[in-house]
Amino acid sequence: MAEEAIGSISIRRGLKGNELLPFAIQFLRGRWFALFASFLIMAGAGATYLFGTYSKLIKATLGYDQTTLNLLGFSKDLGANVGVLSGLIAEVTPTWFVLLLGAALNFGGYFMIWLAVTGKIAKPKVWQMCIYICIGANSQNFANTGALVTSVKNFPESRGSMLGLLKGYTGLSGAIMTQIYLAVYGNDSKSLILLIGWLPAAISVIFVYTIRIMRPVRHPNEIRVFQHFLFASIVLAVFLMAITLTEKLVSFSKAEYAGATTVVCFLVFAPLFISIREELLVWNIKKQPINPPTEITFEKPKPEVVESKQEASESGSSKQADEKAEKSCFLSIFYRPERGEDYTILQALTSIDMLILFLATFCGLGSSLTAVDNLGQIGESLGYPNKTVSSFVSLVSIWNYFGRVFSGFVSESLIVKYKHPRPLMMTMVLLLACIGYLLVAFPVPGSLYIASIIIGFSFGAQLPLLFAIISELFGLKYYSTLFNCGQLASPLGSYIFNVKLTGFLYDREALKDLAQKGLTRSSVKELTCIGTHCYRLPFIILASVTFFGALSSLILVVRTRKFYKSDIYKKFRENAENL
Repeated sequence: MAEEAIGSISIRRGLKGNELLPFAIQFLRGRWFALFASFLIMAGAGATYLFGTYSKLIKATLGYDQTTLNLLGFSKDLGANVGVLSGLIAEVTPTWFVLLLGAALNFGGYFMIWLAVTGKIAKPKVWQMCIYICIGANSQNFANTGALVTSVKNFPESRGSMLGLLKGYTGLSGAIMTQIYLAVYGNDSKSLILLIGWLPAAISVIFVYTIRIMRPVRHPNEIRVFQHFLFASIVLAVFLMAITLTEKLVSFSKAEYAGATTVVCFLVFAPLFISIREELLVWNIKKQPINPPTEITFEKPKPEVVESKQEASESGSSKQADEKAEKSCFLSIFYRPERGEDYTILQALTSIDMLILFLATFCGLGSSLTAVDNLGQIGESLGYPNKTVSSFVSLVSIWNYFGRVFSGFVSESLIVKYKHPRPLMMTMVLLLACIGYLLVAFPVPGSLYIASIIIGFSFGAQLPLLFAIISELFGLKYYSTLFNCGQLASPLGSYIFNVKLTGFLYDREALKDLAQKGLTRSSVKELTCIGTHCYRLPFIILASVTFFGALSSLILVVRTRKFYKSDIYKKFRENAENL
């Protein structure tokens, strides 16, 4: 109550003329502006989710079959999810270097793809295109490591909500950049590739010195502040969904696209006003005198007791030092700390909890990436027009956002109020994904709309849960590396399910259709399958695999139930400073 009273009084107070410059400096160097900058960087870090929009252009321009296109999709997923390099670099370099390196990779990879599809360079070999898209997609790991990991360390007690918001903005990234490219370039997929090359890189360069690790402090009503950020992002998501659906029904002029994009940009910058309000609160609280003054009393220490305590602590610390010295780096993996303490990288990677997370990620995210990458071809095979197919991709992007913020905020609330294990939410999300895959395998008229919503929601919900679980079970000391290691299983799952399974079965069905028409593979430029049979078998398999992943995550629920019953954020509250 006292904190709320202080906050309400402080916000009403304005700034004097001579205080504007000092406040601006404090704001630009503060946690809240750094968090706003992180929102913007993450809003530009979702270019990989637009692959379904321009994949057909690559397929037609470069003459690829579906298996080759799925190989490109796997390379994208490989680059997007193998972020160990960015994590290791972040352990030994400042945040600004990580962001700058990510910007360079983003521009370099996507710019080469743009040169290839526009014919400005000779047609690259398939392996070269795979390298280009892998490099471009890998840049998002540097954005994640620079912005997301830093924000977790700055707001450790609100990590679930904050991870949901940050990854939520990444989920909206596809729809945001789609609106920008429609306003700037018109309906041109080639220009979209150019846009996702330069825009995210420019955002990272602008805010490169803003984002850094700061000492956590206790802020009044921090949970409510994150709820305000959530409301701002929900308004943005609802507007994006409304404008996306309207654009499929009504033809927009260039001016109308520009107007819609202006509103989108304003909503993207709405968290800036919340950040200014909270930094103003910090500014005014620091100016308030301490009233009444605290009385200081001195008590004569007892030398015998103090000496005995010092001797005991010194002897205990010397014993621990000797024990640690006896254990080498590799032997220490057999002496793991309690859950929630800081694990070393080897201790975390060889733990049973991490292996279970790998299995759930392999099944869950591997299947989700496969479904998202093939959504454009699924719509085409079921006979939907091109405009409708692009709306499916936008729906996935928007519901991807809702899944991320839902899993972040709801799982955090369940932990705080009811002490429910966070992996339980992972189990529920994977079971929901099974329903979406079965709707693709056994489609009815209009069911692909529902399937795209379910797939987008479940896909988005998995990442914040995975990142939050890793931070809670294995600590934050090596989080830059561990959270990137945690998603290594997803590109492996994507390769097996996307390239070896879905692409192979799709091409097999397409060849059967050609044979029935009396044609051969050499007689057509693009191998296309039309009908409900094209994706039936692969998506039945995906549903079965995801169900197995849900069962494996349920094992983690049982293993961590006792840990989540305890106060997992107690040590962060004790270490945090008051404003």
